[in-house]
Amino acid sequence: MSNFFDSDSPTNLTEFSVSELSGSIKRTIETSFDHVRVRGEISGYRGPHSSGHAYFSLKDDKARIDAVVWKGSFSKLKYRPEEGMEVIATGKVTTFPGSSKYQIVIEQMEPAGAGALMALIEERKRRFTAEGLFDPARKQLLPFLPKVIGVVTSPTGAVIRDILHRISDRFPVHVLVWPVKVQGEGSGDEVANAIHGFNAFEPGGSIPRPDVLIVARGGGSLEDLWSFNDESVVRAAAESTIPLISAVGHETDWTLIDYAADMRAPTPTGAAEMAVPVKADLEAQVAALSARLSGSMNRQMDNRRQNLRSLVRALPSLDQLLALPRRRFDEAAAGLGRSLELNTMNKRRSFERAAAKLSPDMLVRRLIERRQKLSENGVRAERVIERLIERNKARLGRLDATLTAVPARLTAMTERSKDRLESLGRRADSAVMNDLRRARQALVSQDRVLQSLSYKNVLARGYAVIRDENDRPISRAEALSHGQTIAIEFADGRVAAAAGEGVGPPEPSSPPPARAAAVSKPVRKSEPPAGQGSLF
Repeated sequence: MSNFFDSDSPTNLTEFSVSELSGSIKRTIETSFDHVRVRGEISGYRGPHSSGHAYFSLKDDKARIDAVVWKGSFSKLKYRPEEGMEVIATGKVTTFPGSSKYQIVIEQMEPAGAGALMALIEERKRRFTAEGLFDPARKQLLPFLPKVIGVVTSPTGAVIRDILHRISDRFPVHVLVWPVKVQGEGSGDEVANAIHGFNAFEPGGSIPRPDVLIVARGGGSLEDLWSFNDESVVRAAAESTIPLISAVGHETDWTLIDYAADMRAPTPTGAAEMAVPVKADLEAQVAALSARLSGSMNRQMDNRRQNLRSLVRALPSLDQLLALPRRRFDEAAAGLGRSLELNTMNKRRSFERAAAKLSPDMLVRRLIERRQKLSENGVRAERVIERLIERNKARLGRLDATLTAVPARLTAMTERSKDRLESLGRRADSAVMNDLRRARQALVSQDRVLQSLSYKNVLARGYAVIRDENDRPISRAEALSHGQTIAIEFADGRVAAAAGEGVGPPEPSSPPPARAAAVSKPVRKSEPPAGQGSLF
């Protein structure tokens, strides 16, 4: 069986090279469409190229075609092309064999009215304005120094890199990126969901809530930026409780989200500059303010110091302040002697006047009067005492009659009280015995504890306590002096001794030689040490 793809197989098709086929298509199109008029909306116009040619597209609601105006024709156009303008273009259709694309070469162009897409944008703008979505009163102020910035953009491309680079240069903060599609089908919903998602973050949650949002995209044609004219995106931007910066396209590109955002940036880089201040500028400003504050404080202190010196100079001197009191004191001291003499003379005259009134006869008369008055008072007192005696005798008689009937009742009460007293006595004896028993047990327990803590148990193991002549314990050798009388307490008693020549702190080079203490008569064993208390 022969191979179907064998080069030797017979065929009646003409074989073309790629260049021949592209050239044939080019000639066919240019022959069939050498002069056409096309109505469409200008899209993607960015002005003339550096070469002088202008490249853009013509589109309607279903299709688009690339267009070019050569430099010679562009200078002859009566109306300059603008983005979104609906025009009627006259020219020819040609192809570009290098990429198998076709385009219309425009020779003449005239406006045909506002474009359909621009008309739709204007209609939406009027409707949103009527709803208040673009009201300046709804716009929020951007935070001066946000801690977290949320960015809604494509994770690939130069936009996110420019934003991160500019934030890092100005003031590095935490940046959260919500990746979305920025053009094409479904991109508008993704951008709206990203804005709602950032607003749904709880403050203090596992993911920090942004303090400001940046919705960014690079430049492009009106079709490329159409997602940011979507109604869901505009409403999401207007409802955002987080301040939002719109940075869509270049400075000449306007979309509806720019009107609903709290701030519009000409470029994504400009949005980063709006979001954060320059850290170096802040540091310089703080340093300048600190320097101004220091200078102001120094000037204030100098002014206060100068004012204080002025006030000190205005105050009178110490001699001036004490001159008047010192003069008064001298005058008072000088008049004190004369005042004392005058006062003594006045007292002497008063005494003499009082002494002149006193005489023996007057004293005798007063004594007689006092004796007479005393006798009269004695007589009256005797009468009063007699009356009191009579009243008390009558009262005692009544009490005697009453007490005659009392012995019988007292006897019965005495018997009852005696029985109760005996019962209480027995209970008291029992309670006292129990208290004594408990106290004796507690005392024995405390004594055992005391004995276990007593230093005499340590002495029983072969240790000794050295005391000075005042019966105070000596804990260091440097506290002793040569010939000082000491007492050594053992477990069975005390002995007196005298410190030898080797007392004092030991030398670093060699240990002190051991010397025997002179032993004298032992002290009574039963004598308690000074400072040691006893429970018995």
